[in-house]
Amino acid sequence: MNKLIVSAVIVASGMIAAAALSQQTQPPASGFQAKPYFEMPLEKDPSRIVRLQSVVIPPGAGNQFHRHPGDQWWAVQEGEVTLTVRGQQPSLMKAGDFVYVQRGTIHRNQNLSKLPARSIELNITDKDKPQTEQVP
Repeated sequence: MNKLIVSAVIVASGMIAAAALSQQTQPPASGFQAKPYFEMPLEKDPSRIVRLQSVVIPPGAGNQFHRHPGDQWWAVQEGEVTLTVRGQQPSLMKAGDFVYVQRGTIHRNQNLSKLPARSIELNITDKDKPQTEQVP
């Protein structure tokens, strides 16, 4: 499985460079602009799905505290993203920084800068469940 994840991230990085921010999807209410590259059943465990996507976060945009029904890995490719895990101090992530967000971790992402931020996300989550649950 690790070879699949590493290969997917390498392939997606090349695709992102070629795409050069050509976002085709409508941004969600948070202002995030997500562009999925693929979503498929996890090999040997069809009760979970693997999704790889590019995300552009406009200046000043952010999401509310939330959690996912699975694990998430993401890396900042351009700009800065402030990651806040509930109960911890915010962490400023810059291009080249990455993080693993364990299942159920309550967190939020914000672009507090004046420039767009771009990241890539790999999610392995439970099938047939909402991929994001807002947490008050």
